[in-house]
Amino acid sequence: MNEDLNDLAAFIAVARERNFTRAAAQIGVSQSALSRTVRALETKMGIPLLMRTTRSVSLTDIGERLVAAIEPHLADIRAELESLQALTAGPAGTVRITVTDLDANVYVWPRVQPLLRKYPGLKIEIVSDYGLSDIVADRYDIGVRLGDQVAQDMIAARIAPDLTMAIVGAPSYLSGRPQIKNPKDLMQHNCITLRLPTRNSLLPWELKKGKRQLQARVSGQLTFNNVYQILDAALGGFGLAYLPKYIVQPHVESDRLNWVLEDWFPTYVGLHVYYPSRRKSSRAVELVVEALKAGYRR
Repeated sequence: MNEDLNDLAAFIAVARERNFTRAAAQIGVSQSALSRTVRALETKMGIPLLMRTTRSVSLTDIGERLVAAIEPHLADIRAELESLQALTAGPAGTVRITVTDLDANVYVWPRVQPLLRKYPGLKIEIVSDYGLSDIVADRYDIGVRLGDQVAQDMIAARIAPDLTMAIVGAPSYLSGRPQIKNPKDLMQHNCITLRLPTRNSLLPWELKKGKRQLQARVSGQLTFNNVYQILDAALGGFGLAYLPKYIVQPHVESDRLNWVLEDWFPTYVGLHVYYPSRRKSSRAVELVVEALKAGYRR
């Protein structure tokens, strides 16, 4: 049965990508092996599923019907099979997680390590990503994001306390530069920015004081797509940084960084783990979710 499912999954990948090369890369096989698999499926069914030319791949009418019939259920079937296998052999399979690099290091990786030692058949793929990934379309099993970033149709559970963002600067940077008394003063300063893959935009610095809220569209000499590089640059005196308060707090306490506009620091609902409500989770996914949840104590 697994062989038949793998053949159908291979066909679905080609149908989704409309390209054998891209589909092969997506599922981790060679283009020639994928082509043979789809040909064998067509032979077994006795009907053509794809129309191939030298430049394109398209679906036949039967192919379209097959995709519509099986694609919504394929993930559920795999999850159920994995659950049944786990009853005797222990949890197995790959769990793909999308999470930011910082949250992966602080909240995800430490909590899943014991699972890897306990269950040799379990595989975990952690993908660092600052975009708001569609975990269904991008074939992730689990997402980890701030609570207000999770879509309403997902099952979600908190795994971390509320998050406060802070602006900091090194004493060497702040010395001799214009004072920063309100958000508009940030426009006179070198601000280290974070680039988001979503819409290829820079993360705005969201600020809040009482009922007042605003987004500061700052700029500067340096832009990164990694929080740790931003922190290193701030410590090096290259500009102001907008970072989670808990990672800069030790550096403020050791006088390597100073708070800037401290009364404007915003707080957000903490990290949540989430997954599609319409998909039955495999035992492997359930174990990872439970491990992430168990690491949080209110």
